Amino acid sequence: MLVNIKKLNPNAVIPKYAKAGDACVDLVAVEKWSDDFGNTCYNTGLALEIPSGHVGLVYPRSSISKTDMMLRNSVGVIDSGYRGPVVLKFREYDKSLFNYKIGDRIAQLMIMPYPKVEFVEVEKLSNSDRGTGGFGSTGE
Repeated sequence: MLVNIKKLNPNAVIPKYAKAGDACVDLVAVEKWSDDFGNTCYNTGLALEIPSGHVGLVYPRSSISKTDMMLRNSVGVIDSGYRGPVVLKFREYDKSLFNYKIGDRIAQLMIMPYPKVEFVEVEKLSNSDRGTGGFGSTGE
């Protein structure tokens, strides 16, 4: 799949797969600031043209476990119609600990197709093994 990408910052890094078999490409920070809500914001300096019928999903990298940071929306969603900058917002609970710097790989991006669904209202749903069991219902 070809995806058009535009550098909005001359230091932006075009995403690429780090290893054969990787599902995601890495996103690199080119700018960092704090917003009015206490979030640490990282700009990738990139804008994407995700093909129609596809979505960009932005996940934290596993290196986030070495930090006291949390990606604010857990998984970012980039819709195919969005053409603005890819910016990630993190909450840093302890700024004295390791956090991402300009030039660091800060997140990973997966672009994948999605189904268009149509909801049908019914009076009753079919039975399943799980039924209405919610949080922790599988015993694990």
